[in-house]
Amino acid sequence: MSRFSRVSTEISRFDRAVDRGFDRLRGRPVADRVFYVASDLGDFSLVWMILGALRGLRSERDWHAAMRLGAAAGIESLFVNWVVKSFFRRTRPIVETVHPYHLRVPLTSSFPSGHATSAFSAALLLSDDDVLWPLYYAVAVVVASSRVHVRIHHASDVAAGAVVGTAFGLLARRIHPLPPARTVVPKAG
Repeated sequence: MSRFSRVSTEISRFDRAVDRGFDRLRGRPVADRVFYVASDLGDFSLVWMILGALRGLRSERDWHAAMRLGAAAGIESLFVNWVVKSFFRRTRPIVETVHPYHLRVPLTSSFPSGHATSAFSAALLLSDDDVLWPLYYAVAVVVASSRVHVRIHHASDVAAGAVVGTAFGLLARRIHPLPPARTVVPKAG
């Protein structure tokens, strides 16, 4: 067995194990609603634009964070969907049941997950010097994992997307750091 075949076998084993884990949640009304809504809000980075806009309302520095997120999200989406995915022709999981809620099914390659890529890139950028960083990462995990729950991606697509998104977010932070925080000096009486 070649090295490629062994890696492919291990990836398939990982995907099946994670999918079996999600089978315990599928069909449960609350879990289905949460994951389908999260998947829907992840389309076109909508949830990240909303969270970025909300952060941008807090201060001028937060406005810079929101603008950086918007620019990075556009570049990341083009890079992943038009460049990275063009190298891979991975098919999406086969759905043998009817989706309980409406779901847009993309036509691009399954690898890597664009939802996971944008989620972890956005979470990393939004969390930069923000006390709400746990919220951003929690939303990223739910949005990314929703793609496995709704059977639009394999678990390995999501894992790869998380890695690519994190790398992209780190690069974006390095290229465009936030301006220094202003310190307010009290006036002498």
